[in-house]
Amino acid sequence: MQISFSAKSENEGFARTAVAAFVSYLNPTIEELADIKTAVSEAVTNCIIHGYNLKGGIVWLEAGVLDRTLHVAITDEGRGIADIQKALEPLFTTRPDLERSGMGFSFMEAFMDTVEVESAPGKGTRVVMTREIR
Repeated sequence: MQISFSAKSENEGFARTAVAAFVSYLNPTIEELADIKTAVSEAVTNCIIHGYNLKGGIVWLEAGVLDRTLHVAITDEGRGIADIQKALEPLFTTRPDLERSGMGFSFMEAFMDTVEVESAPGKGTRVVMTREIR
């Protein structure tokens, strides 16, 4: 599955629902679905708030299944991350003015089996996550 949508807060729910519908044929548990939806929500929200600084842009969402493992990639062409290791630290945020908790990547890592972040300043960010559906 490949979809793109405007980097607007109202589209975060759309992304969650799209991935949940996509993986539904594997008959995931309610907990697995909730975890996946939360991780997708956090990644999309990061694109909107941090990547595009709430100024709009396009978010790309790709999903696929290999055996029983969901692969999800969420990409923006926003400002990128200068220090990925720092961004992955719990409680780190570049937007304290918006009362952001800095737990987005921590939630993704807690709810998915793997999380990989690729980014370059001025070129955007790509978050690739996997989750086995047991």
